[in-house]
Amino acid sequence: MKNQTYSYPLDPEWTTDEITTVINFFRAVEDAYEVGISRDKFLSCYRAFQGVAGSKMGEKRLGRQFADASGYEFYPLVKLAQNSASKTIKMVGD
Repeated sequence: MKNQTYSYPLDPEWTTDEITTVINFFRAVEDAYEVGISRDKFLSCYRAFQGVAGSKMGEKRLGRQFADASGYEFYPLVKLAQNSASKTIKMVGD
C-alpha cells in the first residue's frame, strides 16, 4: 500500500449497503495493486460500484478522490480486467 493512512471517499447520504459496496470495490483495487485478485471478483465489485456511483461523472469523481488519497487508480485496472483472459489480475510496474 502506498499510503497506509488514508480514508476512503464516502458519501454520508449512502446507505450502509452502498458504503459496503464502495469499500469492497476500493479494497479490490488495493488487492489488485498489492497481491492480485480474481478477474471475475474485481469486475463484480466494479459493476456493483457503478450502481452506487450512479454515473460516469460520479465514478470519475470517486476515482479521483480515491487516487488522490491512496495513489491507486482504478481505471487502468478496469481496462486490464476487461481486456484480459487471465483468471487473476495484478497491476505491475507501479
